[in-house]
Amino acid sequence: MEQVIKEIICKHLEGNKVIGNSQHGFVKNKSCQTNLIAFFDKITSLVDKGEAVDVIYLDFSKAFDTVSHDILIDKLGKYNLDRATIRWVHNWLDNRSQRVVVNGSKSCWKGITSGVPQGSVLGPVLFNIFINDVDIGIESTLIKFADDTKLGGVATSLEDRDIIQNDLSKLEKWSEVNRMRFNKEKCKVLHLGRNNQFHTYKMGSDCLGRSMAERDLGVIVDHKLNMSQQCDAVAKKANMILGCINRCVVSKTREVILPLYSALVRPQLEYCVQFWAPHFKKDVEKLERVQRRATRMIKGLENMTYEARLRELGLFSLEKRRLRGDMIAVFKYLKGCHKEEGENLFLLVSEDKTRSNGLKL
Repeated sequence: MEQVIKEIICKHLEGNKVIGNSQHGFVKNKSCQTNLIAFFDKITSLVDKGEAVDVIYLDFSKAFDTVSHDILIDKLGKYNLDRATIRWVHNWLDNRSQRVVVNGSKSCWKGITSGVPQGSVLGPVLFNIFINDVDIGIESTLIKFADDTKLGGVATSLEDRDIIQNDLSKLEKWSEVNRMRFNKEKCKVLHLGRNNQFHTYKMGSDCLGRSMAERDLGVIVDHKLNMSQQCDAVAKKANMILGCINRCVVSKTREVILPLYSALVRPQLEYCVQFWAPHFKKDVEKLERVQRRATRMIKGLENMTYEARLRELGLFSLEKRRLRGDMIAVFKYLKGCHKEEGENLFLLVSEDKTRSNGLKL
């Protein structure tokens, strides 16, 4: 029944375009990669123009556990869901209780008035509905992946910085009204651009801390917009996993090593890589060395060249795989599931030729 209700709600949300484009979490055809590309396309274009830019990484305190049931039911009504569905959701959330057990000692049962059940089918959908109106009235660029929220805008002049500060004040007010607090100690400011004044922002009476680099949806973004730190981190993690495979797996045949490499190591090197792909030769080589090492582990291929090992195993170099991934991503933005966002990312050549696919950039 929960799955049926989810489908009813999702159909209503998609048909009426309730969930805004700023939400990339638990939304069809959106992902961490689309979130990062959409946000930093705007941010980097401002930096390229010589503007100072400030990005504020916001952190909600126990976001999924603090969703007020009363406020959530009220929002379901505002988005014009039918009464039967709202009543079912209300009954599903109501009359829940919990207690704590520590070393065999049990607390008394207490009724639950907030939080969406995590691990449930409906939980993510209801959370998206609850947080959907957080960006109403915000002038800066705000983007979300579920509760992971970031705000960015030009910070060149005092007026620009005041706009960001006013947006933070609006977000603070939203959190008070909706009873979902920010963990202000974890909210950080990343200052970008050569002429940045390193302005101090506040949420309420608390000043937000500065950061030289932030882990954004698993990708390290630093104040220079340099992806070398990310390359170092993923190469280190991939090599650690490869080392574990080398130590713990006795058989070194291709039937054993190749599936382990493809399932456990290579995904570390290619997560959201269309966003952070390395451009420096040293970083490109650093990632390629991981695959060199993996192919050299396979019995019988130790003395072959890297290119010969790739041909023997039917593999591409990581650099060629990234190029292929780039082409797939561009196709999705131009003709596939991300076509709407692609209009903002790419500029098509207008030409009168009839023998053309019309997608020349």
